[in-house]
Amino acid sequence: MEFRQILDLSPQQVAVFGAGGERLYANRVALDYVGLTLEDWQQTAGSFFRPGWFIHPDDRERVARVSDSNRSRGSAYELELRVQGADGNYRWFLLRYNPLRDDKGQVKRWYLASADIEDRKQAEQKLQQENVALREEIDNASMFEEIIGTSKPLKAILSRIAKVGPTESTVLITGETGTGKELIARAVHKRSQRSGGPFISVNCAALPPTLVLSELFGHEKGAFTGATQRRLGRFEMADGGTIFLDEVGELLPDTQAALLRVLQEREFERVGGMQPIHTDVRVIAATNRDLNAAVANGTFRQDLLYRLNVFPLEVPPLRERKDDILMLVEYFVQRYANRAGRNIRSIDQKTLDLLQSYDWPGKIRELQNIIERSFILSSAEVFSVDELWLSKRTPSPTPRVETSPVLNVEPRSEREIIEAALAESRGRVSGASGAAARLRVPPSTLETRIKTLKIDKRQFKFR
Repeated sequence: MEFRQILDLSPQQVAVFGAGGERLYANRVALDYVGLTLEDWQQTAGSFFRPGWFIHPDDRERVARVSDSNRSRGSAYELELRVQGADGNYRWFLLRYNPLRDDKGQVKRWYLASADIEDRKQAEQKLQQENVALREEIDNASMFEEIIGTSKPLKAILSRIAKVGPTESTVLITGETGTGKELIARAVHKRSQRSGGPFISVNCAALPPTLVLSELFGHEKGAFTGATQRRLGRFEMADGGTIFLDEVGELLPDTQAALLRVLQEREFERVGGMQPIHTDVRVIAATNRDLNAAVANGTFRQDLLYRLNVFPLEVPPLRERKDDILMLVEYFVQRYANRAGRNIRSIDQKTLDLLQSYDWPGKIRELQNIIERSFILSSAEVFSVDELWLSKRTPSPTPRVETSPVLNVEPRSEREIIEAALAESRGRVSGASGAAARLRVPPSTLETRIKTLKIDKRQFKFR
């Protein structure tokens, strides 16, 4: 009797059930919430194995299924569900069930403790809604700005997108840096049956090698130093939607093996976990590397390449889309004019000729940056570009050979080129005068190659 009085003072809802799920006891907080006396609650139809009327209808089947499974095993478990209160409203609760066994190991009782998690669920729902709204805002604002034009190369790839989009096929997007591979991936996602689901983008080259598995597949609490709680990986976040693996050629062998398992078996395990997790995700990958050559030199798995390269899409560079340059210029000019609240009467013909004759080593990003720079420095109503802003380096395209994950050079000369760039930048990687800018690669990608090649940046600092 004294023990029951103590339980009645507990702020948590507490209940006790028999081995078969029959209702034996509930404390005062639990009874007050549902608006019943102990006797009425005990006589109400249902058990914790077969939920009663106060469980939300959408949760009842799931609760019954999970409870039946755990009752047969006699194992402790948790459930999140909505429970109707005496006021007729539902609130979210986290329920923890623990069995009490006799000296023969048979379950005698089931103890239930529940915690109100309504505020947490509301916050999660709000965050999800904000993410959806932000995703739509980004899509509407800029996600397809680079897929503009009517040139034959662009029409060809858009036709292929239209064909592969509605399927579930894995897609491998290839092309030079800056050609808009992520935008192509988003276009495939938007034309799929998964368009209402998440689109999760992952830059594989930007992930620290020691954390890439955790980032992709998540980790359990205590899996490694600093893992203070369970964390979902990008594949779990993308469930029901699409995951875009940019610069997939940068993945190390252990991560390549884990990715192959996801593609083959549609399941993975969190770092530090033992339970396989099923995933319903479409994979779209992208690379600027020659993966066939990477397979030949042993840096990329051939079986993984077969799994990724189900439907290849090669994105043409801007120099092969000269017919689209006028349309792109008009688009960007109008965009920045609207932002600045300015009226642009026309575009200087000399500027149009200059932009169409340029080879655009920086691709569409370079075009966009030059137009934005012009708006910052000029207030004229006729839009024009200073010829000095265009790089004098307009090399003709050369066939790609297998390269390092960073540079389009033979592997044996990669160290020499990186060290030369570091010497010129006095060991600095990032910034306008850094080695990454000199080599025209992302700083994170260059940092990864520096570590892989075991180059000491400090030796160049005082040269």
